[in-house]
Amino acid sequence: MAKKETSGIVVSNKMNKTVTVIVRRPTSHKKYSKVISKTSKYYVDDPMNICEIGDQVRIQETRPISKNKRWIIIERTKVT
Repeated sequence: MAKKETSGIVVSNKMNKTVTVIVRRPTSHKKYSKVISKTSKYYVDDPMNICEIGDQVRIQETRPISKNKRWIIIERTKVT
């Protein structure tokens, strides 16, 4: 089974070895057909503590690392 990949923006790096990433995806409203932006927040494993707030990252789904962490960082695509 293929692992899911997505990209998002780091919004918090206050935890040790963990960052919070916001992923935005456009969706169409069922009734009005207007494109709206849905957001999801993921806790992502950052073992080297290299990510800063505002960095754009690619993340991949993985086995559960802790209670809430199920994603790992593949690469930082845009560094602020």
